[in-house]
Amino acid sequence: MDRQFYVEYYTLEREHWWFRVRGEIIMDRIKELTGGRTDLKILNVGAATGRTSQILERFGQVTSIEFDQICFEFVKEKLGIDIHQGSITEIQFEENSYDLVCAFDVVEHVEDDQKAVEELVRVCKKDGLVVITVPAFMSLWSHHDVVNHHIKRYKSAEIRALFSKTPSAKQYSSYFNFLLFPPIYLFRQLSNMLPKSWTRKGAGSDATAGQSGKFAGSILFGVFNIERSLMKMGFKWPFGVSYLHAVKKK
Repeated sequence: MDRQFYVEYYTLEREHWWFRVRGEIIMDRIKELTGGRTDLKILNVGAATGRTSQILERFGQVTSIEFDQICFEFVKEKLGIDIHQGSITEIQFEENSYDLVCAFDVVEHVEDDQKAVEELVRVCKKDGLVVITVPAFMSLWSHHDVVNHHIKRYKSAEIRALFSKTPSAKQYSSYFNFLLFPPIYLFRQLSNMLPKSWTRKGAGSDATAGQSGKFAGSILFGVFNIERSLMKMGFKWPFGVSYLHAVKKK
């Protein structure tokens, strides 16, 4: 990726309806699972342009890792946060170091996803929490996944299988972006029929991450936010565009 991609993505992460609601869905779950603690030692792996690292600060002190050199340099210069260049398959910190270890939409970029999950659990303290999100269902595969260098999309059983080989016990899991699944599915199926030259190549080229008009964006934000409210009430969705999985390390 070049620097301009991350300049665009920086704005996208902070203004787009999908990123805004998705971030709060994740934070709601972390707050519930940690009892609302604010003194946690946190590792955020695959920080992208740093938005998730910033919102994780409500729970404690955050250290971030980003693999891409250009993105790492951009975030270091832009935000000045505690960020290191590194890989999710070779995390440069000692085992049992963090109370909370996060990787939001990162595992799908890695060939050796088993190693990635093992590393997340390794650096987590005993009784600490590992929280990840991934894109769901290969039936949703589209140009968006290609542009964002995804290797695969996941079903819940596949993520559970990855964690079954680590010293962890399932705490919580749910699909999300359920209410918008039908239109997104249709959009992606139609976009797959179009010539590649017709598709946008900028940051997050998709209905879930591309630029939306203000009116459409406000409607989509409202629908997605309804889903967030229902999840706070205990709803778990049988399918969705994304999947959240949280485990407690034994």
